Amino acid sequence: MPELPDVAVYVECLAVRIVGQPLVQIRLGSPFVLRSVDPPIGDAEGRDVCAVSRLGKRIVITLDRDLSLVLHLMIAGRLRWRPPGAALPKRRGLVAFDFPTGTLLFTEEGSKRRASLHAVAGTAALGAHDRGGLEVLGATDAQFRDRLVLESHTLKRALTDPTLFSGIGNAYSDEILHAAGLSPLQLTRNLTEPEVRRLFKATRETLTAWTDQLRQEVGNGFPEKVTAFRGGMAVHGRYGRPCPVCRSPVQRIVYASNEANYCPGCQTQGRLLADRALSRLLKGDWPRSLDELDQLTISRRT
Repeated sequence: MPELPDVAVYVECLAVRIVGQPLVQIRLGSPFVLRSVDPPIGDAEGRDVCAVSRLGKRIVITLDRDLSLVLHLMIAGRLRWRPPGAALPKRRGLVAFDFPTGTLLFTEEGSKRRASLHAVAGTAALGAHDRGGLEVLGATDAQFRDRLVLESHTLKRALTDPTLFSGIGNAYSDEILHAAGLSPLQLTRNLTEPEVRRLFKATRETLTAWTDQLRQEVGNGFPEKVTAFRGGMAVHGRYGRPCPVCRSPVQRIVYASNEANYCPGCQTQGRLLADRALSRLLKGDWPRSLDELDQLTISRRT
């Protein structure tokens, strides 16, 4: 799922292309993407774009006369900027937004249709799409701490909860926790004050650094390779590969359809965190440390 850095760059690239332009036409390629009926989506046609902004992981296109279009990319939704009148891809195409300057294509890979489009009128209706998460890049350390300890959760869950923090998902939470040197399973209310400050610093620096890097990669173009797995990431998507800091093999915890990636050497003092599925299967044979994992690997080879 595109997270804060990706969505922020989408917003910036869209703003320079469509703000001040009229939305000439909306072409729906899939009826399932439109999740609202009032106001009718056709009411957006002919209105000028006033602004493009981010609302958590959502993209908001604000039109004149108090109408907004809210795009939620979910996991596989992507945006493409094409010449005016570009055709919608037959299988992937959800919506085409036609402007004098070009056409914005909203697409989605895969068979599961999770991406969505809402047309909303007024500030209150738009506010209903705000999950309430704290914008960390504009927050103070005190605000961050208050939100972090609001409930007793694991750090992984807290960072990815959109009602607690805005725009952080599976990928960048892994990178943040690695940068902070904290376990994804550590409880929020058990953190020391230095650990909270370290986490706040890591969150701001990680999100800022990746946003800047994505801006540089895109340049004057438009984001075409939005992915959760990027070269240069320390742990996310790097299971079994060496940590760039301490060279320990990156480990993972699989739960439901997600996973947390972490470095035992940097984050858990060498301890391996129990993966529910594998630890239940292996029981007493589950390795508890990197040394035990090395011995288990050696014994399997011999």
